[in-house]
Amino acid sequence: SELKWSCDMEFYFGGHHGEVDFKEGYFIKTGKKISGGAFVIDMNRMSDESGEYENGLISHLKDPDFFDVKLYQTSKLVFTNVIYYDSTHMRINANLTIKDITLPIFFNAEVDFNKKQLTTRFKIDRTLWGITYNNKVKNDAISDAIAFQVTLKL
Repeated sequence: SELKWSCDMEFYFGGHHGEVDFKEGYFIKTGKKISGGAFVIDMNRMSDESGEYENGLISHLKDPDFFDVKLYQTSKLVFTNVIYYDSTHMRINANLTIKDITLPIFFNAEVDFNKKQLTTRFKIDRTLWGITYNNKVKNDAISDAIAFQVTLKL
């Protein structure tokens, strides 16, 4: 399974992209349909896609003013409801916990039973989970949106 993240600069082109690893997870199937699931994300296993910011950026993202990874080593996504549009497309309602803050989110997903995978893309507003930089000028330069591109192996 793969969890890619990206965060762009507010008024500039470019941004940062990387991955974070899953610690564990599972799907619940009812009949031939996915009806639930839960996934734990290992915040210590965060990386920068380019590799050029690995030490500075990733260390900074783990600091208290972003993800505070020493205190909150995992994040969690728990499906609360799955609504199918057709046999392979669905809307997933879930609770996302980051920094011990749990909020509801929803996203569309597609399941490919031949490839045994579920794929989705969604964005969250990082500020709702207390992911802010304590420097107002620099915080305002970073988009509030964090985008995720997820591929989950069934």
